[in-house]
This record gives sequence, structure tokens and C-alpha cells, in this order.
Amino acid sequence: MSANEPRRHDLFPHRHLLGIEGLQPHEILGLLDRAEDAIEVSRQVEKKKSVLRGRTQINLFFEASTRTQSSFELAGKRLGADVMNMSVSSSSVKKGETLIDTAATLNAMHPDLLVVRHHAAGAVHLLARKVGCSVVNAGDGAHEHPTQALLDALTIRRHKGTVSRLTIAICGDILHSRVARSNIILLNALGARVRVIAPSTLLPGGIERMGVEVFRDMKEGLKGVDIVMMLRLQRERMNGAFIPSVREYYRYYGLDAEKLSYANEGALVMHPGPMNRGVEIDPAVADGPQSLIREQVEMGVAVRMAVLEALSAHLPNQ
Repeated sequence: MSANEPRRHDLFPHRHLLGIEGLQPHEILGLLDRAEDAIEVSRQVEKKKSVLRGRTQINLFFEASTRTQSSFELAGKRLGADVMNMSVSSSSVKKGETLIDTAATLNAMHPDLLVVRHHAAGAVHLLARKVGCSVVNAGDGAHEHPTQALLDALTIRRHKGTVSRLTIAICGDILHSRVARSNIILLNALGARVRVIAPSTLLPGGIERMGVEVFRDMKEGLKGVDIVMMLRLQRERMNGAFIPSVREYYRYYGLDAEKLSYANEGALVMHPGPMNRGVEIDPAVADGPQSLIREQVEMGVAVRMAVLEALSAHLPNQ
């Protein structure tokens, strides 16, 4: 964002944030601008706002994710909400309770905001139709992870001034990645040129229809790239031999200094975490001067504060 470009704090028109798909560019930019203000709040000694004072936020995670869950918890608390983390592993969901039953149980608790991560694509959308509060998708299967894409865009914009016209390569396990899908949608919406780089076995069929350039050779795909976005190799989602071996995968698709040298000078490196060092990325690159990986964590809290604050406009006052 340029210094002369006004920040957009327009009313976010959606009651839920279930994905990037369907958002307009000005709505995305509005959330990023809110997040800029949240960064300033998070860097102050007094980090509290009262936007969500008296409100209840429930973090319902059917999949473990320390980073995302703690980020949403911190975001809610900094906005003044009462935050509860529901431990699904020890709840009745594990005993056969359906998602519809869970929705009815949650409704009886009268939450205002529900943050959900689920292993099945579409589960968060189903919950949103069955509960009376605002819902945020914290990742559903291989479908979407909207706040990750927003925090990635915020990180990029703070370093490059804009997302538009940048060439951004998303590399690795595209097939199983909700982060890749959300980022492709968002980056295209903001005018970036998006590439995906992966072996054929880790590319979804018809990925070209999402408006990306497809490369199967890492060095060729990185030529002329401004941002290199690595993805975690999601072996827990793999049923079958998608790669010959981890060692072979790293040899051809792991980001090391040699492969990074094919990108533009000063190209920046990102990773949504958690990283598999020596699998997707060389530790020297992950911790090097071109890496934005630690900054992405800080931007995550800011973006989630922005999203919760934007949705607060739709909460009933009575």
C-alpha cells in the first residue's frame, strides 16, 4: 500500500468468513488495512481493545493446529472477547456426535463468534448454516484457509508496497493444500501473476483453470519470481506413493540457496508453517535474510484481529 493510498475501513458486508472465493478485491484490501491498524495495537504495551468486550468466541478445532488456534485465541483476547477453546479430542464428537448435533450444542451456548477447523471440505460451511453466530473458517480439508492467505498478502504488501503485478510462485504439495487454493484466489484477485511449481503427482487436475502458470521444474519455475511461497509436504493426507522418497523430493523441490538464486535478486521466501526443514526448505534459507517466515506469524495475529473486528459489525446488540 502506498503512503498516499487511503485505508479502507468500509463495512465488511459478510456475516461469515468461509473463504476467499467470493470476496471482492476492495473487501480483501479493507481487511488488510484493518490488519495494519491491528499491528500497531499488538506492538503497544497496552494491547487491549474493547471491540468484542462481552462477546464470546469459541475456537472449535477438529484438527490440531497450535499456531492457528493460539493466533485466533490471542486475536480474540486482544479485542476483549471471552475466548474458549473446545477440545474436540475429548468431546462427544469423538463418541459419534454428528456435526449437526455439535451445531445444536454450540447454539445453546450462545456464542457470538465461532472459529472452526475441520478435516472435511465443506464442514465449516455446513456449520455456518446451522448456528446463529458468525463463523470463521480456520481451514477445512483441502478446500480453503482464508486467514492464511490474508496474512500472506499482508506480509507481501508490507515489503513490496503492493501485491499487484508481482510474480509469485507457490511451490510443493499443491494437491493437498488449502493454503495454496486460498492464496491462488486472493493473489489473482489482487492482480498478481501466480505460478505453481510441483511434481505432476502433487498437482490437482485442471489447476490451470484457476489462472496459474504451471511448472514441474523448480529452477525453470523460479526464474523471474519476486516471492517464493513454499508449502508443507502433507504426508498425513497422502494415501499412496505421491513422491519416491523425502530425499528425492528435497533434491528436486526443496528450496535451497542454489534454487533460490534462479528467482529475482532479493526474492522473498515464505512458508505457512510448520516447516519440515530439510524436506521443503533448507534451514539456511528458512532462517536467512530473504525469509519472511517469522514475520508471517506476527501478521497472523493482526489479520485474525482484523477479521474478528470486521465480523463484529454483524453481531446483534441485544
